Amino acid sequence: MRKIQSQGVHHITIVGADRETSIGFWEGMLGMPFVFEQPNLDNAGESHLYFDPGDGRLITVFTNEDRVVDPTPAPREPGNVHHLAFSLSQATFAQVVERLDERGISHSGVKDRGFMDSVYFEDPLGLLIELASYRFEPPHGFTHADVLLEAHQIRVERDDHHIDTVHLADAIERLVERSRASLSDERTAAHPYR
Repeated sequence: MRKIQSQGVHHITIVGADRETSIGFWEGMLGMPFVFEQPNLDNAGESHLYFDPGDGRLITVFTNEDRVVDPTPAPREPGNVHHLAFSLSQATFAQVVERLDERGISHSGVKDRGFMDSVYFEDPLGLLIELASYRFEPPHGFTHADVLLEAHQIRVERDDHHIDTVHLADAIERLVERSRASLSDERTAAHPYR
């Protein structure tokens, strides 16, 4: 038996209400360009809207003009989606609370996740949305997942409760040391101001 190897998220499709609400939320609020629309090929009564969340992949929404907006929170039971998380730059993240507040949208406030910061709120249809911003940039040639895997190993070695910034910094140092050659015989930390 062999794996069916994933190479990334292709798209995520959400059941939306009407077209106007979907475009207003995904593009008008979250800034995801509305890139194309076609009929839902499996349901002639629906339209299929496509949005670019910023990485060229897609968030798609099935809309039907007969459906009404219902803000009742989406189920968070086993087998259901708990939330969708979208990445923001630190510059944009610093404005999130203010921008949600100016719309009168209830939110969690900033949550410290150790390796990132997050704010949670519900979309107009009750789907929990997370806006997240990493506290680090991976070294050239590495991904955020590479740094987190290394930071996890450091956290476990140290018997720490969760990944925090010290684990991230040490993980980045290890990745750079392993992946970049140096002419130095000694690459340990030094104190040259003696």
